[in-house]
Amino acid sequence: MFYTPTPRGIKCRLCPHQCTIKEGDTGDCRVRYNKGGKLFTRAWNNPCAVHVDPIEKKPMLHFLPGTTSYSLAIAGCNFTCLNCQNWEISQTSPDKTRNYDLSPEQVVNQAKKEGCRSISYTYSEPVTFFEYTLECSRQARKAGIKNIVVSNGYINPAPLAEWCKVIDAANIDLKSFDDEIYTMLNNGSLEPVLNTLLKLKENGIWLEITNLIVPEWTDDMDMIRRMCQWLAKNGFKDTPLHFSRFYPQYKLNKLQPTPENILKKAREIALGQGLQYVYIGNIPGRNYADTFCPNCHSLIIERVGYTLRQSKLNKGKCGVCGHIIPGVWE
Repeated sequence: MFYTPTPRGIKCRLCPHQCTIKEGDTGDCRVRYNKGGKLFTRAWNNPCAVHVDPIEKKPMLHFLPGTTSYSLAIAGCNFTCLNCQNWEISQTSPDKTRNYDLSPEQVVNQAKKEGCRSISYTYSEPVTFFEYTLECSRQARKAGIKNIVVSNGYINPAPLAEWCKVIDAANIDLKSFDDEIYTMLNNGSLEPVLNTLLKLKENGIWLEITNLIVPEWTDDMDMIRRMCQWLAKNGFKDTPLHFSRFYPQYKLNKLQPTPENILKKAREIALGQGLQYVYIGNIPGRNYADTFCPNCHSLIIERVGYTLRQSKLNKGKCGVCGHIIPGVWE
């Protein structure tokens, strides 16, 4: 699926890297490989991480709040982020991790057994275990379970169109708003991710966006302002935006955590550009994940960590003034 034979090897069409893979080699993701002139995947029935998480951990704050999500990952990623927090599973191959043996049918059965309203494809990069996410999602749909991808959004239009047929929600990491930074920090590029955001919105997929603010890399306020202006201009004013705090990880383990005032300043910029639902993540003990009505400014959803403390929503509307709060609430 999504490849073209060429005289120099197979050209993978799954993501914008479009790796040309010689016989016996793998692509940049360490998952897809050329065997006998055909493209195969090492990612099938072999998740290396399986957990039941609060939906808020994804983070998804406007999608089935207070529920749990059956969350899984297969090793591999098409990015090589210097700050990756899950590098032990993202920067390796599925044949080098300890894995579970779970077919799509078993994934759905386990999700039902655990009482989960959704299945999340997360932790590493679901683009690289695309076929598995697709079949799990098809089976989940039949069982009335929602599907969520937590992704870098670095995927080509044709496979994205297939995802859009079966997924219900996505949290996309918008790593920065600068192509050079995308190249140096993540080994990617900006435009394909923006195209993914637009296509998900066009297809009615519930979308939330995360921007990790990495000191010395993505903490420029002018860049954050440009990002927020683009989001506002392109119809994302009601899309929840999560500014996330960086902690020292992987190859950037000498940097300091993102200062809280930088995150607050980014949030102020986003609100100033007209974005309605702007959150701050990875700072325990603060109310930055609470949802406020943009019309009357009442507290609508109060959260403590990943726990829903109280909700004043009334059928998707503010319980105080009746303003519609976008999301998937039931």
